[in-house]
Amino acid sequence: MRFCIQVVKQASVDIDSKTVGKIGQGMLVLCGIGKEDDEAVADKMIAKLLKMRIFSDENGKTNLSLSDINGEMLLVSQFTLYADCKHGNRPSFTNSMGPQRAEELYNYIADTIRPQVKKLDLGVFGADMQVSLINDGPFTVILDSEDI
Repeated sequence: MRFCIQVVKQASVDIDSKTVGKIGQGMLVLCGIGKEDDEAVADKMIAKLLKMRIFSDENGKTNLSLSDINGEMLLVSQFTLYADCKHGNRPSFTNSMGPQRAEELYNYIADTIRPQVKKLDLGVFGADMQVSLINDGPFTVILDSEDI
């Protein structure tokens, strides 16, 4: 599982020119689910995500978590985080999980996170989405389940 975590001043996701998710200060999390992932991997990733101290304190040090700043989260599925670009110029996505099981895990992740944050908005799994953000910093972190 891979999370691309971006500290944002605000973020939104639109489908067909209609906003389906919008947050203020917090984090935009792009979520890629690999073919070997399961709920145990998701639980480990969620625990790490929610404890990450990636927000600045009063001294400008990254010492604060999302809950410390009472921040919001926008969670967007993105299978392309599993792009394999080793061969040729066209990425392969064979390492990403199939859509049916991936959507189940995506919903599991959202349902697990929701009671632990001030606000959680979502993209729509499998939809063609336009994601907008004001990246704060910029500050972007890649969290990979193979590294934790």
